[in-house]
Amino acid sequence: MATKPPKADPVQDAPEVTEPRHAAAGLPAIGHSLRMAHQQMGVRRTALTLLRVNQKDGFDCPGCAWPEPEHRHTAEFCENGAKAVAEEATLRRVTPEFFAAHPVSDLNRRSGYWLGQQGRLTHPMYLPEGADHYEPVTWERAFDIVAEEITALDSPDEAVFYTSGRTSNEAAFLYQLFARELGTNNLPDCSNMCHESSGSALSETIGVGKGSVLLEDLYKADLIIVAGQNPGTNHPRMLSALEKAKANGAKIITVNPLPEAGLERFKNPQTPKGLTTGAALTDLFLQIRLGGDQALFRLLNKLILDTEGAVDELFVREHTHGFEEFAKTARAADWDDTLTATGLTRADIEQALEMVLASRSVIVCWAMGLTQHKHSVPTIREIVNFLLLRGNIGRPGAGVCPVRGHSNVQGDRTMGIFERPSAAFLDALESEFGFAPPRHHGYDTVRAIRALRDGDAKVFFAMGGNFVSASPDTDVTEAAMRRARLTVHVSTKLNRSHVVTGARALILPTLGRTERDVQASGEQFVTVEDSMGMVHASRGRLAPASPYLLSEPAIVCRLARRVLGDRTVVPWEDFEKDYATIRDRIARVVPGFEDFNRRVAHPGGFALPHAPRDERRFPTATGKANFTAAPVEHPKLPEGRLLLQTLRSHDQYNTTIYGLDDRYRGITGGRRVILVNPDDAHALGVTDGSYVDLISEWNDGVERRAPGFRVVHYPTARGCAAAYYPETNVLVPLDATADTSNTPASKSVVIRLEQSATD
Repeated sequence: MATKPPKADPVQDAPEVTEPRHAAAGLPAIGHSLRMAHQQMGVRRTALTLLRVNQKDGFDCPGCAWPEPEHRHTAEFCENGAKAVAEEATLRRVTPEFFAAHPVSDLNRRSGYWLGQQGRLTHPMYLPEGADHYEPVTWERAFDIVAEEITALDSPDEAVFYTSGRTSNEAAFLYQLFARELGTNNLPDCSNMCHESSGSALSETIGVGKGSVLLEDLYKADLIIVAGQNPGTNHPRMLSALEKAKANGAKIITVNPLPEAGLERFKNPQTPKGLTTGAALTDLFLQIRLGGDQALFRLLNKLILDTEGAVDELFVREHTHGFEEFAKTARAADWDDTLTATGLTRADIEQALEMVLASRSVIVCWAMGLTQHKHSVPTIREIVNFLLLRGNIGRPGAGVCPVRGHSNVQGDRTMGIFERPSAAFLDALESEFGFAPPRHHGYDTVRAIRALRDGDAKVFFAMGGNFVSASPDTDVTEAAMRRARLTVHVSTKLNRSHVVTGARALILPTLGRTERDVQASGEQFVTVEDSMGMVHASRGRLAPASPYLLSEPAIVCRLARRVLGDRTVVPWEDFEKDYATIRDRIARVVPGFEDFNRRVAHPGGFALPHAPRDERRFPTATGKANFTAAPVEHPKLPEGRLLLQTLRSHDQYNTTIYGLDDRYRGITGGRRVILVNPDDAHALGVTDGSYVDLISEWNDGVERRAPGFRVVHYPTARGCAAAYYPETNVLVPLDATADTSNTPASKSVVIRLEQSATD
């Protein structure tokens, strides 16, 4: 039967390597999508499901947060979106019989890929203290167990409530409401591990921690700079927008240590031309060294200042603060230092400057290649400086564009999933619900791991995600989780976090985006916010994978009633019965959501207000957009070492592994590879095809080792290497984080290579 999962893990991670591709998508993407969908769902279910992805009357893709265009293709999804949908709508099932046959000690030895391929969870499952098998449990008993452990805590701050980016606006709002009525702001989320640096920098400089562009702005831009981002793998539908921008006359500069097939040429599978020749996207490729982006933008800013007539003086005078200090610092930028930091040539940077000066409207897009360094926040501030200099915020075709990863990660933050909420948000909650929410800051992701490690947190509750695999310093994270009294995961599928448990553990199975959600008042829908601040409805249509599933809002409502008991002042029963009542409350608490129910009923939803974009108004402490001045930083590399970035393969989304291939990079049948520039490999004495252990070096003296990686000679920037996560998360120290944002510095890990004992 096509929908049967693999019975055993691959015996050996033995990747085969061919030349990397120079174009993305096309017919291979169609074939790969359909093959995976048929394997998981069968032919009929594939057709019924994929044609509803990202449609105005359908469901939001559970993959990335890229926005939908106003006029949508019948197949408004990408290859990775099809994989995400297939894995959620799969016919494979993980039943109580599966857990009876597989003790946790066995599951703990399985790969994340194998665990995910087993299918959808069907029943609430409980792992008693000292047991090696999960056993089925009723929902009532499951909530009792959570209540037992939470009420036994000395303080609500000994509980941690984590959220992944797939959680809907409605569920996220209820989740933070429950945590705050309980008495804690311990609400870490996946933003802490990805775009926290973006939010920190943008909140300080323009007053809103989100991007300032809409999709149509890309179509109006003269120049788009894509920095530290791999759209072909991570959010392929962005390539369609870049293709349209190019057709409208835009130029594209790509800033990346790795050449990426999708940014070289895009073969749009939705057009005849795309299936044949495709469109070349990048006009200038700046192959930058890891962490050199701040230096690049600082020098560009100096050169703009030195060019007569290049600065938008009226905009700077009327709308910005701090220009003089910034300008003094920028004018001190040094060519030689910049070339060392970036690995670029003078001609590269001069060509980029020429393109910038020839462009009236400029957008800078970025992702985790910029946000996961120690100096990420100053880097993004420097990008804001670059845009402010020429008035490129608050006009069509221009602005900042941090491209978020998971489908509603931005919406979760808007709904209050944040360990450091604003006073205004807490005031609104208190006014609306009549309880006093806690005002002290809670734990972010890194601090939550430390608290679990140190015994300061004892209950860990995750709404979605795969926390163990997503977090840095794998050995430390797993040991911290095992110290908890109780770990709880609301999930659709099996993952590694279910087998690295506290003394007691629960798995609570939930509805997916693709599934029909029927409550007491009738069929429900939920909403999400995409990467550009558009809010729209999502309606599943498939029958639930099991009659024992609850929706995320229902789980939160029942949990809150059981834990809080008579002391709650929130109408949890009403919220579970009718999600419209949740949206009514959101409308009164969260700015921009006024008249929520009526506005979201409009096909395609609505745009949230954004003062810098809409009014050129900057709600910062100074009342203006803030130029900033900070020392230029870049990673220093000792002799004989490489700078490692962790990244995804094309057959994965975040920690979900769809397969063992990365065909754009020419790698099949395995994941334990390290991409090394051939000149670096020669200097280090490692040959293509040899096996090495990766050892990270940091100032705490701890050896962190990832064994058995095949060396792949690859055209990376000199001194830089790349390997897939989560396999290399073990190398990222828990305390190696970005200044200000505390995001793990997963893109600048100093490593050495040692010959593997198995080579």
